[in-house]
Amino acid sequence: MRLNRILGLAAATSLVATLALAGTSKMDFAQKYEKECQGCHGPIHQGGVGSDLRPKALKKKNREFLAETILNGRENTAMPAWKSTFSKDDATGMIDWLMDWKNTVELTLSFDEVHKSWTKLADREELAKVYPVSADGKLGYNGGAVKNVKDITFATERDASLVDFIDSTTGKVLSRHKAGFAVHVTVTNKKDPRYAYSISRSGKLTMFDIAAPGQPALASVQVGQESRGLAVSPDGKYILAGNYNPGGAVLCDAHTLEPLKVYDTSRVIDPDGQIGPSRVAGIADTPYGPYFAMALKDAGHVYIIDYSKEGFPIVGDVPNIGKILHDCFENENEGENFGRYFMIASQGSDLMGIVDFKTKKLAAKVYTGEKSKPHPGQGSSWFNKKLDKQLNATNSMNFGSVVIWDSPGWKVIKKIKTAGGGLFVGTGEDTPWIWSDCVLGKPANYNEVHLINKQTLETDRIIKVGKKKGQLIDAKTKKVLQTWDATQHAKVPVNEKPFGKETILPMPDHLGKAVKNPVQPRLLHAEPANHGKWTMISEWTTGRIGIYDSETGKFIKYIENLTTPTFTYSVEHRQHIPGA
Repeated sequence: MRLNRILGLAAATSLVATLALAGTSKMDFAQKYEKECQGCHGPIHQGGVGSDLRPKALKKKNREFLAETILNGRENTAMPAWKSTFSKDDATGMIDWLMDWKNTVELTLSFDEVHKSWTKLADREELAKVYPVSADGKLGYNGGAVKNVKDITFATERDASLVDFIDSTTGKVLSRHKAGFAVHVTVTNKKDPRYAYSISRSGKLTMFDIAAPGQPALASVQVGQESRGLAVSPDGKYILAGNYNPGGAVLCDAHTLEPLKVYDTSRVIDPDGQIGPSRVAGIADTPYGPYFAMALKDAGHVYIIDYSKEGFPIVGDVPNIGKILHDCFENENEGENFGRYFMIASQGSDLMGIVDFKTKKLAAKVYTGEKSKPHPGQGSSWFNKKLDKQLNATNSMNFGSVVIWDSPGWKVIKKIKTAGGGLFVGTGEDTPWIWSDCVLGKPANYNEVHLINKQTLETDRIIKVGKKKGQLIDAKTKKVLQTWDATQHAKVPVNEKPFGKETILPMPDHLGKAVKNPVQPRLLHAEPANHGKWTMISEWTTGRIGIYDSETGKFIKYIENLTTPTFTYSVEHRQHIPGA
């Protein structure tokens, strides 16, 4: 059955169920679930970061308790309080809908359907001639927005469905592009850094030329209904996109986005021996060999693809890693082991699985603590001179803990307490710290980022942004080292405009009025930028990105007028990170 027909059946089934159970609520439960819930709970309600919400899992639970959970959330988890957008009737209606939901269709990945969606938006070769770029990324023409494409940082505005391109050296937003609902990840082509790619949760893969004026989109392809992971081969030839629904991955030509192969995961064996569909979570390339790794979230194992061989075969299948695989990163050990180990979070088993690209086997399991739910995000890997070891770190979602282990010994060295559960822990060569957010902590604490010394493994400083002022605090003495104005401003509305075959959103050139009732800033995802001089931190609730000095942690300035900024990606920084 074709993908578009299957999706039509799914929508019709959801509509009937919604109308039948709406009661006094006017909420479209199916639509609300797709937009706000399935990212954590899964497209067929099977759980993941969030709980299993299938009727069988819910039947023994109390409906009133479940409705209360929707309204008030759960502390120290990824489940927020929805009482600002859900009434009591909405919450009750959603629980009724979930308890009576039927999975009437299972989607399968079709190469023909994916290939039909492949769309050319601009002439890549003509743009490369008119706006040349040298091998090291320098623009070969006058009047460019930056001097080098490596000066650019990508940012995602999740709820606005935008990809932004920012001059890392000034903080100026160069362009904002519509790129599918809830843009999730952006990456660059390290071999040809003028080319950038984004994947949205709605399954849209888009390719951009960031060297040309306006950073135009070159091509797009619909790789699925819901997607997450993205990786480009170090030789610059291929890009692999991972799907949650239909489960699987799509391999494309990295210069055209033409689909080349699909890897269907609609029938795989899970850790309990059951056969069923699996989402594809973390995806990474590696400089260690001609490989992609793709983690099967529900099946608990990792496929290794050799893109140098005809037919792009799966040459490794590493089983029994753990339940609910999620995000990943690679080790940065210098020398021949650089990028050798694919480190994947198992949130259902509270561990980091270590997959060895050399042996194509599981090298170790690093346990992060009971109910910790590791979430490394971009992860952190660095050399500790005091211990004379390469160290690696992940955040824990359920409580404030940064877990640090060595490689290749795979022993936990230390667990460092923070103010609350986090999603991202990042670092770079030019900062003395790893930067850990507390975005899943309580509202009183999710406005903090903890700066942990990479050598002493102690928290040195805390960035804390309040409703009206921000502070840099010495973590040991509690002395305030810097205070700055964190006044929140209303976003300035702008209208979409055509740009080639795209629709883009211009960047306002001024600030709106000061907000009378500011919200608690929610900080997440620290990313090195400006060739290591800056670190960018997104503020989800305030719609801005804070820029901080990477060496001192001091605040520099804000990028304003954004909508729920999340993931940022510095082209220059990521050039040096394996699998990023």
